[in-house]
Amino acid sequence: MSYTFYDLAVDVLMTVRKPLTIYEIWEHGINLGLAQKLGTSGKTPWQTLGARIYVDLKENPNTKFVQVSKRPAMFYLKELYGNSEDYQKNEEKKVYLESKVNAKPEYCEKDLHVLLTAFVYSNPHFNCYTRTILHENSKKAAKGYNKWLHPDMVGVYFPFDKYQNNVLKLLDTFKENSYKLFSFEIKIELNLSNLRQSYFQAVSNSSWANEGYLVALKIEDEPSLIDEIRRLNSAFGIGVIRLDAKNIEESEILFSARTNNTLDWETIDRLAEENPDFSDFIDNVIEDIKIGKVKSKYDRILNADEYEKYIKEKGLV
Repeated sequence: MSYTFYDLAVDVLMTVRKPLTIYEIWEHGINLGLAQKLGTSGKTPWQTLGARIYVDLKENPNTKFVQVSKRPAMFYLKELYGNSEDYQKNEEKKVYLESKVNAKPEYCEKDLHVLLTAFVYSNPHFNCYTRTILHENSKKAAKGYNKWLHPDMVGVYFPFDKYQNNVLKLLDTFKENSYKLFSFEIKIELNLSNLRQSYFQAVSNSSWANEGYLVALKIEDEPSLIDEIRRLNSAFGIGVIRLDAKNIEESEILFSARTNNTLDWETIDRLAEENPDFSDFIDNVIEDIKIGKVKSKYDRILNADEYEKYIKEKGLV
């Protein structure tokens, strides 16, 4: 009989003997050498694992699993959870997790800007420079007028390192654009309760760019959440990025953004009029394109030591 995702989940939980999230079960499965027994070639096997566990919980009255918390979603084995000593430990774990969820994080969304700046600068899909757009710097307007107008961050890709100067001039002569503008909406966490509002906020303030992204540090490990993100991405084209604070290069583009070959100039003009940060960003991009090199000031990219110190001070690890 072939080894299944169900078998892996049971073996991991029996070995580790504590509640785990779907992703943690998969990570332990790799470390224990169990994942290689599956022979799976999927890009997101932990999602398949999660789907198997959720289906078993819903449809199998004799399921071996029990869900012990919702946020984050954690799972355990009934036979271990029912043990008096293990049960008490799990109740304490559940209370602890709920208190952590309800507690206000020490960091805020703006603290994640440094992480995103580092990721998109080094990631080959972007290789871009960013600029933070402070909403409080926008012109004062009637309530609701500027709601969801401003992205949290914008970015620009310059092809200076990719092409020679004469080739860049030729591209300009043929009116081919090799530059790219990005828009980013940042959240600390995405879950089923805030996904749609967060996603449509990104749709609203990112449609002007070549590519728009919704970015989060935490994305709840729920198959139904991932399925909903997939549907929204297919319909509206905003990509989704999950940041990894400890290992920023291992942050993931979970869903790629749809590329717009033409920019929404009306919205760009409104953004430049309403917000001086965005206007300065446009001026900087124009100046750097004119001289053929990056000379303007964009968001600072921390070196490795500075970055390590930053995430510790902010409580991101």
